[in-house]
Amino acid sequence: MNLKRLHIVVLIGCLVSFTSLFGQSDKQKKLEAQRQQILKEMKQFRALLFDKEKEERSEITLIEDLNYKVNKRKNLIRITNEQANLLTREINANENEISSLKDQLEELKADYAAMVVKSYKSKSEQSKVMFLLSSNNFKQAYKRLQYIRQYANYQKEQGETIKEKTKELEALNVELNQQKEDKQKLIEENRIAKRELEKELKEREVLMASIKADMNKFAAQIKKKKQEADRLDREINRLIREAIAASNKKAGKKTSTGKFVLTPEAKKLASNFEANKGKLGWPVSRGVIKGKFGKRRSLTDAAVTNNYKSIQIATESDAEVKAVFRGEVSEILIVKNGNPAVMIRHGNYLTIYMNLSKVYVKKGDIISTGQVIGQVFTNKIRGETLLGFRINKNNQVLNPESWLAKN
Repeated sequence: MNLKRLHIVVLIGCLVSFTSLFGQSDKQKKLEAQRQQILKEMKQFRALLFDKEKEERSEITLIEDLNYKVNKRKNLIRITNEQANLLTREINANENEISSLKDQLEELKADYAAMVVKSYKSKSEQSKVMFLLSSNNFKQAYKRLQYIRQYANYQKEQGETIKEKTKELEALNVELNQQKEDKQKLIEENRIAKRELEKELKEREVLMASIKADMNKFAAQIKKKKQEADRLDREINRLIREAIAASNKKAGKKTSTGKFVLTPEAKKLASNFEANKGKLGWPVSRGVIKGKFGKRRSLTDAAVTNNYKSIQIATESDAEVKAVFRGEVSEILIVKNGNPAVMIRHGNYLTIYMNLSKVYVKKGDIISTGQVIGQVFTNKIRGETLLGFRINKNNQVLNPESWLAKN
């Protein structure tokens, strides 16, 4: 194989390998970020539970807590498996690359050895002079001189290429060993996670058996809790409709589309709010999302599916509630047999903070980002402090989790 062709083959091989490994490494970084996020959430949840160790918690709360831990643990195991499998593919790719580099190196060395032998046989200056003097004319002599110089440069290039390939091979071997160590760590971490998951599943099984033994009692609790949530949702929906109608009437517009008619100022505020999707600060300083948005099966009755319009953030006792973005207090909700909620308007967006024990603002107040607006209610019977958090665009309910920054 001539040098030019060999260089092209080597270059194409390196580009293909680099592109593939770069893509895999990028995916590995994303997976590791997800894994670290889950570990952080689990650590926060443990810290919150530790704060409540002395409090009595109901069986329903305990089963919800266990369910949270089980789901997080399953996600952790899944992501760790993905990382280990990806590392296996990267290790195989590196081993193939090392094998290919060794073959290339052997070929380069063989070519170089042949050149050295050839150079040795014609190494004397006299031979070079005779080679030049035996030329038929000046043009041929000039070409022969160029050939001698090119041949010397070719030898030098071959030597440098061998050095580069040797370094590349050494670096790949170091990377390969690190990948094998990383994979072993992930496998060990997964073993530990699986053992913890088994324990949590057994705990949940025992607790579920206890709940099923007295299902009438717990069914009544669950039904009551759902009725309260539904009543609050209906009240919020009604107030949103009224807020839209009142705002549009004030602006001299009559519309039944369920959308706010925005002034230029309100339009700008809404645009700024929208631009912060995925970057909004959390409404509490410490907390984890214990209740997800959307349709979820009942923990105690798989036949029952509930559609949640908000997320439930588990936090510490007496936690302060902060506005996630600047705006105006549109309404303070007081629901019969329920706890207060605060609705803040941001153009045609609304954020609603539910299950408060104290409210520090009033309707019409202009609120700044991060301003404390109240305190979360702690349920002493259930032994939990949960903030309900909802986001609307006009009368459309949005998933708040996708709007908050990674905690």
